[in-house]
This record gives sequence, structure tokens and C-alpha cells, in this order.
Amino acid sequence: MEKTVSRFREEIRKIHTGRATPGLVEDIQIDYYGSKAPIKQVASISVPEPRMIVIAPWNKDDLAGIQKAVAESELKVNPQIDGEVVRIVLPALTEERRAEMAKIIGREKEESRVAVRKTREDVWNEAQNVCQQGGISEDDKFRLKDKLQEIVDKVNRELDELAKAKEEEIMKL
Repeated sequence: MEKTVSRFREEIRKIHTGRATPGLVEDIQIDYYGSKAPIKQVASISVPEPRMIVIAPWNKDDLAGIQKAVAESELKVNPQIDGEVVRIVLPALTEERRAEMAKIIGREKEESRVAVRKTREDVWNEAQNVCQQGGISEDDKFRLKDKLQEIVDKVNRELDELAKAKEEEIMKL
């Protein structure tokens, strides 16, 4: 369940709020000598201005590949090659784009909740199997069920708090 929360935190970190951060582009996969590699492994990423990202590949031959990968990504931006770097200017957020990002956050949160429920179900099934084999008593099995539900509720509250904080960050910009 901790992995689910960490993955959710990473996914919402990638959702841009009008401010440029390297995290928006660092994991975008590019074609790199016949295989896929994240941008962070083939270039340096900097943020010289609040709404601009500059990607400087270590090999100039990768400029076009980086530009293409960023253009095809979910960022919906138009990167420009400027000499030896790729520049990305993030547009100001419109009300429509803010609503779209809020939906993305909601979808990611729901996917995380489904993963948490799946984990709970797997642990519960394992507890029932151990109980049937005589490894734990019925009372212990139901105490485990209660404790498991407490953990699930705590994780869901954490997911809600993360999503709410990100939505507020998007709406106030």
C-alpha cells in the first residue's frame, strides 16, 4: 500500500500547474539508439524561468528525438529546438485545462484506491487460507481484518489529502 501511495505521489507530481519543474519531462521516453530511455538519462534538464524548461542533450543528435517525444507526450506542449537545446514554454492555465487536470488527478486517485482494495483482498484471502490450515484462530483472523481496514482507511485518507492539495495548487494559480 505504501508503494501505491508513492506511485500516486509521483504521478500527480508530473501534472503541471503552470510552473515548470524537471519532473514534468524527466521520465518521458525517447528513442535512444534502438531502445527507449527517459530524458533524464540522456540530457540535463533545467528551469531558467517559472514557465520554461530547457533540455540540453549530451549528444546533439538526440535533439529531434527529444522534441518529438515531448510533443507526443501528455503535456500538450510544442517544444522548440533552439541551437543545442530544446525549449518548452508552458502555457498559462485556462479554466478548461485546470478542470482537465482535476479529472486526471481524480482518475489517478481512483486507480490507486483500486490497487489498495486489491492488496486488502489479497491479504484477506491469505489470512483465510492460513486460518483454514490452523495457522491462526478465527478471532485473530477477524482482528487482522479490522486492522487491515484501519490501514486501508488511513491510506485512502492520505490519497484524498494528496489529491486535494494538488487540486488546490492547480486552482489557485
